[in-house]
Amino acid sequence: MDFFDENGTLVIKNGSAKTIISAWGKDSIRVQHSEEYNFDKSPWALEENTGITKGKVEIKEIEITEPWHVHYENPESHVQNAKTASLTNGKLTARVNFEGWISFWEGDKELLSEAWRNRWRIDRYCAPLNTAGRELKANPLTGDFKATARFEAYDGEVIYGMGQYQDSHLDKKGCVLELAHRNSQASVPFLVSSRGYGFLWNNPAVGTASFGKNGTTWNAERTRKIDYWVTCGTPAQIHENYTAVTGRTPMMEDFAMGFWQCKLRYQNQEEVLSVAREYKKRGLPLDVIVIDFFHWTMQGDFKFDPEDWPDPEKMVKELGEMGVKVMVSVWPTIDERSENFNQMAEQGLLIGFDKGKGFNMDWMGNTVFYDTTNPAAQKFVWEKCKENYFKKGISLFWLDEAEPEYGIYDFEKYSYYAGPAMTVSNIYPKTYAKGFYDGLISQGVKNPLSLVRCAWAGSQKYGTVVWSGDIHSDFRSLRDQIQAGLSMGMAGIPWWTTDIGGFLGGDIHDKDFQQLIVRWFAWGVFCPVMRLHGERPPFKTLEKPYHTVGGYQVKQMESGQDNEIWSFGEEAYKLMVPLLKLRAALKPYISSLMKAAHEKGEPVMRPLWFDFFNDSETLKIEDQYMFGPELLVAPVYEKNVHSRKTYLPVRSDGKKWIEAVSGKEFDGGQYIDASAPLGKIPVFYTSGSTAGLTVRKAF
Repeated sequence: MDFFDENGTLVIKNGSAKTIISAWGKDSIRVQHSEEYNFDKSPWALEENTGITKGKVEIKEIEITEPWHVHYENPESHVQNAKTASLTNGKLTARVNFEGWISFWEGDKELLSEAWRNRWRIDRYCAPLNTAGRELKANPLTGDFKATARFEAYDGEVIYGMGQYQDSHLDKKGCVLELAHRNSQASVPFLVSSRGYGFLWNNPAVGTASFGKNGTTWNAERTRKIDYWVTCGTPAQIHENYTAVTGRTPMMEDFAMGFWQCKLRYQNQEEVLSVAREYKKRGLPLDVIVIDFFHWTMQGDFKFDPEDWPDPEKMVKELGEMGVKVMVSVWPTIDERSENFNQMAEQGLLIGFDKGKGFNMDWMGNTVFYDTTNPAAQKFVWEKCKENYFKKGISLFWLDEAEPEYGIYDFEKYSYYAGPAMTVSNIYPKTYAKGFYDGLISQGVKNPLSLVRCAWAGSQKYGTVVWSGDIHSDFRSLRDQIQAGLSMGMAGIPWWTTDIGGFLGGDIHDKDFQQLIVRWFAWGVFCPVMRLHGERPPFKTLEKPYHTVGGYQVKQMESGQDNEIWSFGEEAYKLMVPLLKLRAALKPYISSLMKAAHEKGEPVMRPLWFDFFNDSETLKIEDQYMFGPELLVAPVYEKNVHSRKTYLPVRSDGKKWIEAVSGKEFDGGQYIDASAPLGKIPVFYTSGSTAGLTVRKAF
């Protein structure tokens, strides 16, 4: 093993193995390790750094004593010369010991270290040598490697981020997470540690991350290299450093900060217009209305069914005159009967198969997903959507099925333009959003925005609003979404939302559901995007269960019950109207949060620890959060309760917390019983907060 300073980059060579340690962004270091002579140069998420910056490299000669380096029968110490090395970039230093394992330091504070062992630590004489936390194990059948990177565990460490998983655990310590996408699961492998570092597993392969008490392990089932990135600082500095190298979200336009109306599904043009007219008749704010799936002729045609949508331009024009934007659903599924299927198949624009043949999904027709990792496929689909939607005045797209949602999640079956699915599939939602972002930019749209059901590291720069997928309509699901939104924010995705009320279920006439949706709606006011959606069974009887397309009889998709704010009973309506108007009144404050996300990468909603990292008690709080720097929010996620235990952090400015519902003042550093009548949500602020006064006035 030997160390080299290659123009400010530290290189470790050991036979065919090579490790490159580079300064990569402010106070940040990238580590790449390969067992191949032809080093894989894929940037993956680290696309914004156009070149490797120079670090300060130091290589030192040392003497070491190796009691394990002698024969079992003669266990005497042996002294030999060796080398250590380090690379410093701003506040962060990577130190490499004589055996090759790497640790990361901010000054004299160890932040993170690769796990290591040697013959002396495991078995003084007999154990096999494993000198570093990096392992690439050859896959003989595929010609690539199974990668494993191991790191030390630290007692008391709290881990935030990692994307969206459907459980109640904001702290990922002790969790085992699948590094793969599924409906309602978005794997974004970036974390922020309470020890003061951020870590990106820069690999889109299917794998796992395990944050055990006795060690942290990252695994990629098929890949060509180990690639990770580390930064340090305060929570805000970590996010600023991370988004500088992976990309920052555009500035959200004013309309998107308001209220979005959606349901499964508006069946025709007149229904959409009638809903918007009713909102305006009642004097209620409405900013976006969403046209859900199966408005099209066939999956993969990417155009309105002219029977139900005879004049989209007229519809868009009338809605625009009411101040309402139109968003339209696009699916990546191409039905074998679609007018585009044969051409896309012949040009290699569809996902391929490494094993066997068949379709990706057989739900509502035999379909194959188009390959979003293929630039030609991105362009083809955008051109169809430009012709059939954009030219009709629609520039907002709902990119559903973005994982993609395979009928069977056998990732080893599928193959992409960018490589085997096992190796690259986690970039699918990112390249899906990229195709539409690039297309909209080419048409002069300044700040593109798309609603996408999944994301990966860097998705934020393509104007991605992620929502939490097809979740259930119950209080448990509501609780899980709180951590899901916070985890996505801490993983670098600041634009996030849920289906208010949940997607699966929700009888609009049921009293328990009416209570649930009021609670969810109140929380939705304090989410980055506020959007009402759901399937709302029992489904309505269709007047036309089938229609004819290209000689085929195509089954129409059902439509759920009404899902507008007046649909859930008079009591719920009276409680929801003030909340809807509060969202509109908060737009100036929300705009400031979106500006911070755009300019510095700050999450819009974030754990209490983000703003109060000097108060260790905040590390224990998983069901409250800060909505920007001024508003502390404590959602109610249990049935038939009217107060909740709430922690108020210690403030460095000494200001008292003010309860928005009552106007009472409280010192920080204590738990209180916060008032939460139905239709209100515990919100706290301090004197001088305009946003807080807005909430107080509404409550």
